[in-house]
Amino acid sequence: MNMQSTKLLAASAAFALSFSIPVFAKASHNDAGSFDLTQRARVGSTMLPPGHYKAEWVGPNQDVNVSIVRHGKVVATTKGQVKELPKPAPYNAVTVKNTTNHTQRVEEIDFNNRRDALVLSGALSS
Repeated sequence: MNMQSTKLLAASAAFALSFSIPVFAKASHNDAGSFDLTQRARVGSTMLPPGHYKAEWVGPNQDVNVSIVRHGKVVATTKGQVKELPKPAPYNAVTVKNTTNHTQRVEEIDFNNRRDALVLSGALSS
């Protein structure tokens, strides 16, 4: 390869990369949503008190790593899946389930005006 071909290849790669960066930034922005717990509930192995939280997730839709954040700190982690709803959720909603030891476990989180919902790992095994 001569010097001119190398420069052309490098310029082409830089040009292509400049178009892919906004796509990655947008994807990571959509992989989060806020929700409220109105009662104590378990996420993963952590019992969370009532309050306002943010769920953040990464990975392919069928196998995401979920972090629950409160006041800027990760307070719980678990695995889950992203499911598509038939229409956008009309509001934020958290579905909980009673466990055998009489505690609540978060099963699903729906986000206002979004068609994607998080199904957490405890719900996947039941």
